[in-house]
Amino acid sequence: MTHTRKLRVGPLLRGLCLSLAAVLPAAAHADWPERPIHLVVPFPPGSSPDILARTISEPLSQALGQPIVVDNKPGAGGNIGTRVVAQAKPDGYTLLYTINGPLVTAPTLYKKTLGYDPLKDLAPVSLVGTSPNVLVVPGSLKVDNVQDFVKLVKGRGNSLNYGSVGAGSSAHLAMEMFKESAGVDLAHIPYSGFPQVITAIISGDVQAGFMVPAIAVPQSRDGKVKLLAVTSLQPSEALPGVPTMASQGYPDFEAISWNAVLVPAGTPTPIIERLNSELARVINSDAVRKQLALQYFTPAPSTPEALTARIKSETARWDQVIDKLKLSLD
Repeated sequence: MTHTRKLRVGPLLRGLCLSLAAVLPAAAHADWPERPIHLVVPFPPGSSPDILARTISEPLSQALGQPIVVDNKPGAGGNIGTRVVAQAKPDGYTLLYTINGPLVTAPTLYKKTLGYDPLKDLAPVSLVGTSPNVLVVPGSLKVDNVQDFVKLVKGRGNSLNYGSVGAGSSAHLAMEMFKESAGVDLAHIPYSGFPQVITAIISGDVQAGFMVPAIAVPQSRDGKVKLLAVTSLQPSEALPGVPTMASQGYPDFEAISWNAVLVPAGTPTPIIERLNSELARVINSDAVRKQLALQYFTPAPSTPEALTARIKSETARWDQVIDKLKLSLD
C-alpha cells in the first residue's frame, strides 16, 4: 500500500517542482533593484551622450528606488565602455547608455579588435531619442540648397573638400554615402572634433560637412554657416524649417544619430521589462523631453525588439558603405 502511494505522489511532486521552477525566477527578481545601479557611458563627461544619460538617470533612479551612478568609460569611439558592459555580470546592476556607433559601425570597422558582438553580448532595453545630422556649408558659399551645392561641386571639377571628425565617424560615412548618391567627389579632411570642423567650415578651409546640430545651429543664427539639409527621412521636430535630404532629391538618404540603453546579454527578462517600462515613462516626461530638445533630440522610446531590429538594419546598411570604402580601423 505504501509503495502504491509513493508512485502516486511522485508525479505530484514533479509537477510541484516544475511549477515552483516557473515561479521562482520571477519572485527572485521581484525585489530588484536592491543596491545602486551603474550606468556606463562610453564617452567623456560633458559629451552629448553623457549629458543625456545624466538627464534620464535622476528620474529613473527615483522610479527604481535606488541610486544610479553614471560611470564614464571613454575611449576608442565608445568601444571600450561598451565592451565593459558586454562582459559585465547580467544581473541588472550594469547598464549601457550609448550612441549608435559602437553598435552598428564598430563591428565592421574593428573586426579583429572589437572584443564584443552587439547582437550576442548585449540585450537591448530601449531607444531613448533620435537626432539628425545637418549638412553644413560656409555662410559665404553661394548655395541655398543641396541641388545648388551639387552643381557647385561639379562646376568646380570636384576640387572641393569636406571635414569630419575622423575616418569611420558618422560624419565621414554620411558624406561618403552622399558623394555616391550625388555622383560628386570631395576630398576628406579629418579633424579631432566637431568644434574644429565647424571652425574650418566657417573659415572656408573646407566647404562642407555633416555636423551634429548642437554645434552647427548656433553658428547658423548669425550667418556664419548655412544648414542645407537634415539627414532624417522626416522633417526634424528639433530643427523646424530645415528641409530633409529626402525632399531634395535623395529619397532614401538617412544618417541619424540615436541614443539607447542596453544591458549585458543574459539579464533576466523581468528586469529588462521593468527597465523598459520605467524608461518609457521617464523619456516621455515633460522635463526629460525638454532636455532632449535642448540637445536637438526627439524622444523615441521603443520596445527591445524594435531596438534590435534597428541595430540589425543599420548595421547592414552601413556595412555596404564601409565595405565600398575598404575601411578598417583595426
